[in-house]
Amino acid sequence: MKGLLKNLGLLLILAGAITLLICSITGNVNNNTILGGSAVLVVLGLVSYIIINKRITD
Repeated sequence: MKGLLKNLGLLLILAGAITLLICSITGNVNNNTILGGSAVLVVLGLVSYIIINKRITD
């Protein structure tokens, strides 16, 4: 459980990056909802990675 929780931030970042990659490949770059959602995933992933790893090491 700790391993999955430790990698939760990385998984969120990866999901956001894959969403951006798929949008770029399909040419669907004008959809602000998808682009905003993937940006939110990346930011939440970064924040959760920092917070979770700080709490695990403390």
